[in-house]
Amino acid sequence: MAFTQYKSLSDVLKKYRIRYEEAAFVIDTNYEPPQDIIDDLGFTFENIAYQVSEASICENLIYPVLKTVYKKYADNFALWSHQPLELNDELHGIPDYMISRRSELGKIVFEQPFVAVIEAKKDDFTGGWAQCCIEMFTIQQINQNAEQIIFGIVSNGETWELGQLQNEVFTMFRQRFDIGNLRTLYNVIASIFEKSKYIK
Repeated sequence: MAFTQYKSLSDVLKKYRIRYEEAAFVIDTNYEPPQDIIDDLGFTFENIAYQVSEASICENLIYPVLKTVYKKYADNFALWSHQPLELNDELHGIPDYMISRRSELGKIVFEQPFVAVIEAKKDDFTGGWAQCCIEMFTIQQINQNAEQIIFGIVSNGETWELGQLQNEVFTMFRQRFDIGNLRTLYNVIASIFEKSKYIK
C-alpha cells in the first residue's frame, strides 16, 4: 500500500499497533537564523503565491528553511528531496524530504540510517500525519533499530508540527511552530539534527 493511501494518523497507529503520546522532546539550541533566509522568506511572503499547491509550499517555504538549517550539519547528514523510499510491496512511496546520515561513499549515495522525514500538506494535517507516520514506520523497519528515534515534520509552509517514533510509541510534540517566529522554528529543526548526530 502506497504511503498516500493512509488517511489519518489513527489508521496507521491501529494497523501497526503503535501507541500515541504527547510530550515536549526537542532540546535547547540557541542559534540565530542567517539574514539571507530572513530576507528570502520576507520576499516570498510579499511576492509569491506559495499557497497554490503543495509543490509551491515545498519550493518556496519548506525547502529553504530546511536547507538553511542543514548547512550547519552537512558534514554529518544528507538532505534528500523527493527520493523514493521502499521496504516492500506494502510500504513504499516518495516522501517530500528525508534526512539521512551522510554516506562515506559520497553525496549521491542514499544510505541509512535515516533520521527524519518531512511532509508538505496544504492545510491537511490529518492526512499529512497519516502519510508522515507511515513513512516514519517504514524508515524504522529499514533501519532495523527500534531504539533509534525517527523524527517527522508536517507543514503547510506557515505552520510546522513535529512528531517522533521510537519503539512502538509515536509522540506528538504539543506545540505547533510558526514560520513567523523563524528563530524558534530554526532552533527546533536544529534540535532534530543535534539529537541525531551520534546515531551510527
